Amino acid sequence: MTDVGDSPSVRRLSAWDAAELQTLVDDYGSPLYVLDLERVRQNYRRLAAAFPDADILYAVKANALGDVLTTLREEGAGLECASAGEVQRALEAGASGSEVHYTAVNPPARDLDWIVDTWREHPDLTVTVGSEDTIDRLADRGYDGRLCLRVNPGIGAGHHEKVQTGAAAKFGVPAERAVDVLADAAGRGFDVVGIHSHVGSGVSSDQLDDHREFVARMGDLARKVSHVVGDLEFVDVGGGFGVPYRTDEEPLDLESVADATREALGEIDARLTIEPGRYFVADAGVLLTDVNTIKAARDTTVVGVDAGMTTLIRPAMYDAYHPIRNLTADLDADEREMIPQTVAGPICESGDVFCADRELPATERGDVLAIGNAGAYGYEMANQYNSRPRPASIILADGDARLARRRETVDDVTRPERETCGGTDADRKTDDHPAASDTDNQRVR
Repeated sequence: MTDVGDSPSVRRLSAWDAAELQTLVDDYGSPLYVLDLERVRQNYRRLAAAFPDADILYAVKANALGDVLTTLREEGAGLECASAGEVQRALEAGASGSEVHYTAVNPPARDLDWIVDTWREHPDLTVTVGSEDTIDRLADRGYDGRLCLRVNPGIGAGHHEKVQTGAAAKFGVPAERAVDVLADAAGRGFDVVGIHSHVGSGVSSDQLDDHREFVARMGDLARKVSHVVGDLEFVDVGGGFGVPYRTDEEPLDLESVADATREALGEIDARLTIEPGRYFVADAGVLLTDVNTIKAARDTTVVGVDAGMTTLIRPAMYDAYHPIRNLTADLDADEREMIPQTVAGPICESGDVFCADRELPATERGDVLAIGNAGAYGYEMANQYNSRPRPASIILADGDARLARRRETVDDVTRPERETCGGTDADRKTDDHPAASDTDNQRVR
């Protein structure tokens, strides 16, 4: 196993073995997600070395594959879960309640029902709430366990406005109300253990001042809370550590981020907690896709591939840049001309493109392209729009490749409809979680 000191701080798409990736497509088909668990371990160890005094939680929403959760648990990470489904995955990966934080936004009733039932079996589970109303809903269900309050510090950062959460009204209780809310919760019997906030996703080095100001506000708040409620166990400043997607971007200086975080937080009688997601898995994954169509358009050459915005939605949703590499061209003995090309998927949407007019080796039908930095928010955001099945996932571990998630079929897409036809109302309730609680239904009538 490679030590963190021997691993680069960022894995570029060019570092992947073209022949190995081509073989995986030959064996498992396309589109295909590939994730290297050794790289996940390296990324964890690098961050843990920069934050030796912090508790580290993995933000499961970045990539919830069971192998990823197990790997990071083995390295020492806890698991931060945004839904009841992610909590269930965490527990199935062997996590104990003490290793799991449930941090939901406007949680549905069935999620809260399931979480409270699970808490009775795992009383050391931590629930993070972002509104006073959620505290009431937990109390209605008999929950009086470990409670963390998500606060809104009024400052956000990140790679796109849609992921800058720190100042968005949707997230958390305004910081100026946090002390009163926590004092009330403690008076009602909740075990108040921490405060939490998250500035945004994909924070870069040039946003370090925003990060420092955000953490300083959390430190000030922790000291105010301790005077009223008592000492907290932890102050969770979220994750959001960015990774370079473009080849000319430098990797995040983790040492500088760690130093700035500790300095800004100041003296507190609580553990610092961080919860990265993207940082662990983004450059550990690639998406492989077959070229099926070459078309000379008016102003560009369109390269049609079998992956699309249903496979990797980030370019369409966030205008996100992902590096693209022609594996077949790299393996070809003849050097190909570099020409501007637009790589587009099969979805009936003009936004279904991975790049526009990007200089790439002249592509031919049958080539295999690799799309880099696809380990975070790739498969997790995949969908079945246009009735397209989701792709397979391959894990690289201990020198071997194995299937971690099979490719869906159209039968998988249509099965819920076929199983519903002719059934009773009871048959149609196929969720693993309980139906919405009577308590919540009564409250909104």
